[in-house]
Amino acid sequence: MQDTFINILIYSLILIFCVVLVIFYLRRQKKDSKKVEVKIKIAKEEGLFEPVSLHPVVDVNSCIRTGACIAACPEKDILGIVNGKATAINTSLCIGHGACFHACPTDAITLYIGTEQRGVELPHISQNFETNVKGIYIAGELGGMGLIKNAVEQGKQAIENMSKSIDKKHQANYDLIIVGAGPAGISASLAAKKLNLKFLILDQDTLGGAVFTFPRSKIVMTSPMDLPLFGKVKLFETSKTELLDLWKTLMNNNGISIIENSKVESITTENGSFKVTILNGTSYSTHQVLLAIGRRGTPRKLGIPGENLEKVAYRLLEPEVIKNKEIIVVGGGDSAVESALLLAENNSVILSYRGENFKRIKPKNRANLNDAIGNKKLEVKFETNLLSIENEYITLSDNNNAAGHKIKNDLVYIFAGGELPTEFLRKAGINITKKFGEAILKHDKHDSHQK
Repeated sequence: MQDTFINILIYSLILIFCVVLVIFYLRRQKKDSKKVEVKIKIAKEEGLFEPVSLHPVVDVNSCIRTGACIAACPEKDILGIVNGKATAINTSLCIGHGACFHACPTDAITLYIGTEQRGVELPHISQNFETNVKGIYIAGELGGMGLIKNAVEQGKQAIENMSKSIDKKHQANYDLIIVGAGPAGISASLAAKKLNLKFLILDQDTLGGAVFTFPRSKIVMTSPMDLPLFGKVKLFETSKTELLDLWKTLMNNNGISIIENSKVESITTENGSFKVTILNGTSYSTHQVLLAIGRRGTPRKLGIPGENLEKVAYRLLEPEVIKNKEIIVVGGGDSAVESALLLAENNSVILSYRGENFKRIKPKNRANLNDAIGNKKLEVKFETNLLSIENEYITLSDNNNAAGHKIKNDLVYIFAGGELPTEFLRKAGINITKKFGEAILKHDKHDSHQK
């Protein structure tokens, strides 16, 4: 009888412990859910909830709340958990790492481009990266995939596909021309070299593409990548300088040269081949073309007097060498905020933005900016417009003074985004479509391909 009583007591204690544990778990889950709900509310207020490009969508019926997707995302607070299911928070800050997609053990995440309300213009490309124009291929950011790792992989795969369709009897001077020397273009050139193809690589600027325009110390890559003729690059938290040095070494070791400062003006067909013409009028004949250019295109200008002065720039390369200057940074995105913060270390900086507040900047940048403002390291002027630029001054308008007032100034940095190369693509015959919530990367169980 006593043993029975002891057993009942033990089982009762175990049961009570389990009940307490479940109650504790449910309360913790409810508390965590409320925190995420607050983050979602703030994201909606700040305009960060609606995605602007590639973003994750969660199948709540498949999600089992492992939290693997949240832990895997390098950007943080893109995803959260509410009531036991993963959900989006700051989707406009997603840059397409794809880590959440691969980390989910139940394949509950799909990466989409655009939404029902907001479309994203993309060129039409097939599974093997070929456009509707036979012989013209697209890889990297222009096709909807950001992130260096993804662009590198697409550049390699595109060349492998292109090599299979090259007519060995073609009359062009080159098997292919690669337009763009960013991550996709560099990977493509290495793959082309490996396959012994005759090719050229052209870029409107220089090696690195958009990566070259980033500040020297900016972290540009957070996961390994696989480069042709080199193998796995096991680098984490890689800075712009480290990555560019690696690329330069690889290109030099394999005898690959980039024709720099050669912006492609047009691609036309001629005698069964393509004629690629750059801005200075020089033309090249090629059997195939790979477009590995970014979506930013050419930096958008403000169209104001004095914008052609040497003191005006559209990218910040070496902020550490700029000291004791009066500087104005124009723009409301992460590039403008990051550049203003870097320049504020050794200069007097004004950050001018035409909007009422910064709606789409990363939480970390927002926090750093608030700290800098609180410590009076820089000045932010909302609802202002740069009207004109002179050698020693700029004229800035605001709601109280539409005509503007002069401010002493040494340097001007403009971050007004880029003009998408849609017109250039259309002239080449490439179809452009607007994607309103279309799956770009999804698992085989959804009966689709992966790229």
